[in-house]
Amino acid sequence: MLHVVHHPDYAVTAPDGTHHFSKYAVVMDLLRAGGNLTEHRPESMPRVWLEAAHDPAYVEAVLSANVDSVVERRIGFRVTPEVARRAQVSPGGTWLAAKLALKTGYAANAAGGSHHALPDSGAGYCVFNDLAIAALRLHAQGDATRILIVDCDVHQGDGTAVILAGRTDIATLSVHSERNFPLRKARSTLDVALPDGVDDAGYLAALRPALVAMIDRIRPNLILYQAGIDIHGEDKLGRLALTDEGIAARDTLVAETASRLGTPLASVMGGGYGNNVMAVAARHAATMRTLCAAYLGCGASKFY
Repeated sequence: MLHVVHHPDYAVTAPDGTHHFSKYAVVMDLLRAGGNLTEHRPESMPRVWLEAAHDPAYVEAVLSANVDSVVERRIGFRVTPEVARRAQVSPGGTWLAAKLALKTGYAANAAGGSHHALPDSGAGYCVFNDLAIAALRLHAQGDATRILIVDCDVHQGDGTAVILAGRTDIATLSVHSERNFPLRKARSTLDVALPDGVDDAGYLAALRPALVAMIDRIRPNLILYQAGIDIHGEDKLGRLALTDEGIAARDTLVAETASRLGTPLASVMGGGYGNNVMAVAARHAATMRTLCAAYLGCGASKFY
């Protein structure tokens, strides 16, 4: 059974048309059509936990939809009340997915992955950093004492790295395109920077030892997985060359590794961009299905 967290507020449209969130509704349509699905509705993340990762003044600006225009340009769209509601409920979804994973083994947030949001600002289509917020809350409330964030988006998880810098109980692994956004990279616990054009085999060859090294180092009792699909060769904002099969291999590797260790795994959608919304949404939906099958199956994989 695939446990998926979803909220109607995930699917909003930025008022100036610069960024659309329509793919989130399409992803859910595809997952529902596939059956064997249990949906869970999150609550908004309480303000106290937003402020655990972000400056209170920035949190107030977002929640009141009064974000400075300079910051809005950095984010990539205006922060209206509708966008502000989405920004608060998405971290709630990542936290709930993690709580479900702690009970079931694997669960997905059908949104999230806003890894560019910094302590005092959003950036790169990210308003609040749901991964950092959820991790800090889970740790503080005793749900997980050692958390590993595995970020496989094509872009570095710079905001997550900055917010969690210096911690040894919450670690960050970022496998990303070296020449892609952001121009100035942060320092994750471990960064794996890939050259342009890396294919399926090259990607897996880089991810596998990095994942093993971080698990050996951290011994996590929870993994938060940023399962961005913008590593695909057809992605509008990517610089890598993975296929659908390569993304499935990546997800199988992560899920089977977590399952064999008995480590709960919660995934978030992350990036995926293109004019063909159906194709992008199908890749996101396939990622969740692959992760669920690989985690629950625990069998040997041809990708190992």
